[in-house]
Amino acid sequence: MSSTIQASTLHATTLWKLLEARAAQTPNLTMLIEAATDRHLTFADCLHRAERMAAGLYQRGVRADDVIAWQLPTRVDTVLLALALARLGVVQNPILHLYRERELGELVRQSQPSLLIIPGPDAACDYPTMAASACPDVPQLVLSGDLPDGDASLLPPPLPSAAGSVRWLYCTSGTTAGPKAARHTDSSVMAGGYTLGQSMGVELGDMGSIAYPFAHIGGVMYLTMMLAAGMSAVLLEKFIPTVAVEAYRRYGVTHAGGSTAHYQAFLAEQRKNPGEKVIPTLKVLSGGGAAKPPELVYQVQQELQCKVLHAYGMTEAPLVAHCTWSDSDEELAHTDGCPVAGMEVRIMAEDGKPAPAGETGEIWIRGRSLCQGYLSAEQTAAAFTDDGFYRTGDLGVQRPTGHISITGRIKDIIIRKGENISAREIEDLLFTHLKVANVAVIGLPDAASGERVCAVVEIREGQSALTFSEMVEFLNSQGLMRQKIPEQLEVVEALPRNQALNKVLKYKLREMFSQNT
Repeated sequence: MSSTIQASTLHATTLWKLLEARAAQTPNLTMLIEAATDRHLTFADCLHRAERMAAGLYQRGVRADDVIAWQLPTRVDTVLLALALARLGVVQNPILHLYRERELGELVRQSQPSLLIIPGPDAACDYPTMAASACPDVPQLVLSGDLPDGDASLLPPPLPSAAGSVRWLYCTSGTTAGPKAARHTDSSVMAGGYTLGQSMGVELGDMGSIAYPFAHIGGVMYLTMMLAAGMSAVLLEKFIPTVAVEAYRRYGVTHAGGSTAHYQAFLAEQRKNPGEKVIPTLKVLSGGGAAKPPELVYQVQQELQCKVLHAYGMTEAPLVAHCTWSDSDEELAHTDGCPVAGMEVRIMAEDGKPAPAGETGEIWIRGRSLCQGYLSAEQTAAAFTDDGFYRTGDLGVQRPTGHISITGRIKDIIIRKGENISAREIEDLLFTHLKVANVAVIGLPDAASGERVCAVVEIREGQSALTFSEMVEFLNSQGLMRQKIPEQLEVVEALPRNQALNKVLKYKLREMFSQNT
């Protein structure tokens, strides 16, 4: 009989029940490691401490179905708080700790919490002062070493699961417009966690990592995977590549990632020491939230000596598709995997009908990981069909094998003299250029052509700047049709990115370079 336990071994109807089941099965196995403090907690420790924290919150008046917002960095106590609030059956509204007054005020205005839980002042931000200014009418609870603690025997019984009961309000990152609050159940966020573990082949005793904001929807999805599989995780409050590599080496991390930017950072660290594997235990890099250049997958596999198992998901549905160990190298590089169990995908043409096989269209999704719509009924009506499909705004094509390739966003289609041009196609080609570290292709207003194609690039360390003629010559050599070759090249020190998963903010680039039109 195998000594490993697959991620699907433990299932439960709520996050709290899943924690109870895991703590009963492997109480002494390490669950969390806080890299900055070397703090270790077992699954039994986490159950005990989360329950006492829940009791402390209960004694302060927190009750089931209350809306509780929290804005905390990735720490052990943040995970314990999320579990404690799950024990009480509240509606949690996680907010990125990187957000400042404007974003915090808008998100709290939408969710209307009865309590905001924040950290004490630190070098980056005076959170209590900021919160008092941004949302003065919302009571604060400051977590700064004085965690709520109470007698767990005084808690009421855990709430039974109820189909459709909203327990999470996750706000979109607002990369192109104002944030929208997606309404999730325990079931929808947990469904992503179960299938995430299955796709990555996670086993009992594997060592994972959370080096992105735990308040991102990927945080609780990852937590579900850990509880289901018996997986440990190293927590990093801030992702600094050199610090991450040292911690991952020290603790024997087997699964890392977060987004494409994380893959690139680990690859850069590996290139500093090409003679040895920079993280010897690493088996998998996994993540989503941003496009991955195919060439990057091959580079990671050759140089870091591990697999890239990329995923497709979003705030509204944390996991839609995922690459797996059984995929070929070509499928790993050029697709975002097959739809995971419980998720249905349609590729739709502009006329609202299914696109012909093999043709690009908008991706519509429906299934277990999908949220219950937004807080705003108007936003929900605009994004969802009558039969429950969510219009993602992403463009993709589906292979006969079921594999999906994300080809861009509807807003990333550049229409130049009536010709539809895919920004993603040009980006993938330019990424293979020796001088290019990162690239984004955008459309800019043009009186003659409607839109002109502009490539914005970061230069790889140690390389001279890419010139316009070099770019044109390279794309010609790759067989790109002349009509798609960018008419403008901009070299920047760093592409603007969002604060959740380092996704490039193309609208910022359009604002920057439209001024040059």
